[in-house]
Amino acid sequence: MRRRLTGAFVALAVVVAPVGVAKATSFNVKDYGAKGDGRAIDSVAIDKAIAAASAAGNGIVEIPPGTYLSRSIHLKSNITINLQQGARIVASGSGIDAPEPNPTYRRYQDFGHSHFRNALLWGENVENINFTGKGVIDGANKLETGENIPAGKGDKMLSLKFCKNVNITGVTFREAGHFAIITNGCNGMKLDRITVDSPEDRDGINFINSSNIELSNSTIVSSDDAVAFKSDYATGRTFLSENNVVRDSTIESTENNAVQFGSETCGSFRNIQFRNLRITGASKAGLGMVSMDGAVIEDVLYDNIQLTKTGSPIYLHVGKRGRCPDNPPTGKIRNITYRNITGTNLTAPRDIPGDPEYASTVSGRSDSKITGLTFDRVKLTVPGNHKESDAVKSPPEVSGEYPPRIFGVRPAFGFWIRNATDVKFLDSTIEFDRNDGRPAFTTDGVQDISLNGVKVERSTGATDLQWRKSSGTSVTNSTTTSGQALRARNG
Repeated sequence: MRRRLTGAFVALAVVVAPVGVAKATSFNVKDYGAKGDGRAIDSVAIDKAIAAASAAGNGIVEIPPGTYLSRSIHLKSNITINLQQGARIVASGSGIDAPEPNPTYRRYQDFGHSHFRNALLWGENVENINFTGKGVIDGANKLETGENIPAGKGDKMLSLKFCKNVNITGVTFREAGHFAIITNGCNGMKLDRITVDSPEDRDGINFINSSNIELSNSTIVSSDDAVAFKSDYATGRTFLSENNVVRDSTIESTENNAVQFGSETCGSFRNIQFRNLRITGASKAGLGMVSMDGAVIEDVLYDNIQLTKTGSPIYLHVGKRGRCPDNPPTGKIRNITYRNITGTNLTAPRDIPGDPEYASTVSGRSDSKITGLTFDRVKLTVPGNHKESDAVKSPPEVSGEYPPRIFGVRPAFGFWIRNATDVKFLDSTIEFDRNDGRPAFTTDGVQDISLNGVKVERSTGATDLQWRKSSGTSVTNSTTTSGQALRARNG
């Protein structure tokens, strides 16, 4: 049984043509032969309507109520696809376009990232495309999620390569295969009031090498990464990903990361914001960030975010996988702010490899320390229930992998921080549901960490703060949650 989302977004849209501006021409897919009966293949008719709307310039492709069984649909520039309420585009079980050859660059990322045309809807070098309406695009369990895709099958729902100015409003994507939406090399997208309902498939939305993105007022549920910013080498180049916003939305990953940078990180990222989010599940990281392939990730803000059912609330890691050409140098993570973050019931929603929960983690490298972290008004209630002997654990150095489980049990119940500089905690609280023998904070190789106005639940062990091979520690106006002085140990 596949779990379904409940509830729906309700919106009223009134379109008024300004005086002196011609009303856009409509092209009804039924006028081009579409049946909408769920039996006839309607993608040829939809393609004809798209071509006519594009030729007319900013034409509207009207898809009235009905079920439109489709093979690959080919997007063109300067169109609006209005998927009316009650309309469903449903993936056919055969006849999807073959993946285009990519012999030179496919080795740098997974199969699904390396090809774009084996999709239910796809467009390359397209611009000025709008999706409107309250209809559904449905994979109907016909889109693949693995690496070996049979002939005639697709593994993604909406694929956009080198696109500009794309707007998607109100549409639902269901049972989406490997990706509900995947973009690469796109600039300028707005996604508002969309729904991704894909809890048993794989990724929700992957914005790859893409900038000037806004995702708002939406509900995204997937099995794999729900909302991810990545930079791979599928197109033979990378782009700086910048000026992106994810806001006012509910996001859940049943088995992986809810909000994530990486793991594909050939190109860099800057000026990204996540605001006013509800993370309702993440079996790995709730707010995840990894630089594995040389990327610089900088100037990122997380603000007003609620986390529940999350295995690892906050997770940052610099690795050195280097899955990009020319042996890239170690990447960097710097200038990251977490503000007004709350977390409760911080345990993975599903049973996956590893433990059901891990403390928040900052894991830099000796050759690339994570720099400039601010945790302002962060309040986490963690599961707890670890023994005092876990405080002496020293997690391994791991370069080529990235899931939270690679470090095992952390030597702290709140935050374990390794190889970082300039870390600030302000007006924050760390508590547990059950007594824990580890300290609230453990650092390894950290310089300049300060706690000001911080409260932590008293460990049942001997230490509340554990500074290992660290310097420049400062603790002011900070106590246990019951007002006791914090017990610190240097080592």
